[in-house]
Amino acid sequence: MKISTKGRYAVRLLLDIAMNDEVEPVRLKDVAERQDISMKYLEQIISTLVRAGFVKSIRGPQGGYRLSKTPKEYTIGMILRQVEGSLAPVSCLEDEVNTCERQSECVTLRIWKELNDAIKSVVDRYTLEDLMEWQQDISSDYVI
Repeated sequence: MKISTKGRYAVRLLLDIAMNDEVEPVRLKDVAERQDISMKYLEQIISTLVRAGFVKSIRGPQGGYRLSKTPKEYTIGMILRQVEGSLAPVSCLEDEVNTCERQSECVTLRIWKELNDAIKSVVDRYTLEDLMEWQQDISSDYVI
């Protein structure tokens, strides 16, 4: 399993919004500059996140984007699943019920299930709030 650029950028986009929306909504142009991501790519990602209800769009001259919930309510897994789809390492584990005809005789299924559980365990354990704290720790290391 490999997280695409879209998935990684979606996490960075939401983290940037979380870190910068205290005073006013965050403009996509500012995110593009801070994160060095093309505006066109961010527009595609933000539209997915708006439709999913992850962010609110604020119109007008002082408009931009705000998170719909608090940072601690967004797990990294939620974000990745929204833009990537399933995070399962094999297709037979993508749905709640494994409908593979070979599952009773598949000796590798145990490995794929364990890998799937490990992926879920990590991405569902951490939130945007965790990333914000880590970002602040990194930033404070460089203050002179």
